Amino acid sequence: MVKRSKGIRSKSRHILRKKPRHRGMSPLTRALQQFEVGDSVNIIIDPSVHHGMPHIRFQGLTGKIEGMQGRSYLVGLRDGKKQKTLVVRPEHLGRVN
Repeated sequence: MVKRSKGIRSKSRHILRKKPRHRGMSPLTRALQQFEVGDSVNIIIDPSVHHGMPHIRFQGLTGKIEGMQGRSYLVGLRDGKKQKTLVVRPEHLGRVN
């Protein structure tokens, strides 16, 4: 028997799928967007950018910017009763209107 792979992108075929019109390279403005501490952001994973990608369990969740770590942002959110801090690049973040 072959041992089953359980990598970080396992079981993510539909979650990390792009629509046909959005395939290819992501827009440069997504990588250059700026956020301030306290801003609310949605975690929208861009599967074409591997750097700074959060785990797929956080896809679609909303958190607040707590600070910066290099080019990435520290995003605080609640996972059940626990407070968690994610290190996420701006390509995987979207503004909350």
